[in-house]
Amino acid sequence: MNSQVDVKQQGLRLQDFLELCKPSVVALMLITSLIGMLLATDQMVPIDVLLLGNLGIALSAGSAAVVNHVVDQHIDEKMARTANRPIARGRIEPWQAMLFALAIGSIGLAILLIFINALTAWLTLGSLVGYAFIYTMYLKRATPQNIVIGGLAGASPPLLGWTAVTGELHSHSLLLVLIIFAWTPPHFWALAVHRSDEYAKAKIPMLPVTHGKRYTIINICLYTIILCLVSFLPFLTGMLGWLYLFGAATLGVGFVYWSLMMLKSEGGDTGIKTFNYSIFYLTALFLVMLLDHYLIANFV
Repeated sequence: MNSQVDVKQQGLRLQDFLELCKPSVVALMLITSLIGMLLATDQMVPIDVLLLGNLGIALSAGSAAVVNHVVDQHIDEKMARTANRPIARGRIEPWQAMLFALAIGSIGLAILLIFINALTAWLTLGSLVGYAFIYTMYLKRATPQNIVIGGLAGASPPLLGWTAVTGELHSHSLLLVLIIFAWTPPHFWALAVHRSDEYAKAKIPMLPVTHGKRYTIINICLYTIILCLVSFLPFLTGMLGWLYLFGAATLGVGFVYWSLMMLKSEGGDTGIKTFNYSIFYLTALFLVMLLDHYLIANFV
């Protein structure tokens, strides 16, 4: 009986450590890094680069997420959305989490440095430091523009995937970064509008807390328009073709629709609906990139 309880407790503990890594967020990042790899070449990506590159990126991203949990412990305790997180509930001690972050982060960077290339390893380290320390420890609490400034760290996965394959920077890979960079503010602000009371309680200067919901929603609309324009750049530069342009335009119309619905309803539950659509938008946009890159190339 005791052994069964021990096994169950160990299972819960492993689940808690996995939760610290924010697997759903890391999964979205891996989709963009994988597509960055595939867009970097007209051939098949070598299997070792595909597996080890994404493994290294995933472990590094998970490490940054764990640090975020530790730093935000007292904030998480005050917000309904995060109150049940492992550190906030005391299921994992902060020092245990930091050791875990150090371990998986070191392994991830070592994999990239040894098996992929130094450029990808250094860029990944920069992203880890940018998100875990510059954004989480400073920007998040310092300015309502935290998401805009700190979004660059979260925009790096497709660039990392690209450099993992090629070993060099390319203007096309930077376009992928620019798209995610423009996507980040309307994505997070939509959630911030929906959770503005919780952010206010936690004393986090998110835009709807410092400037009000309507001002934030207007900014969501403006940034969504910017995102739509930026999303056309891969077509305008010749990186991708007409299939991508059609997909980007269609998905962009949907994002504009939801941002206008937020403006019309002054928030309400349209905030979380816009947030959910933004995740669908980014995933679908990158999948359309992949379809255009391979299908059109095969038909031409």
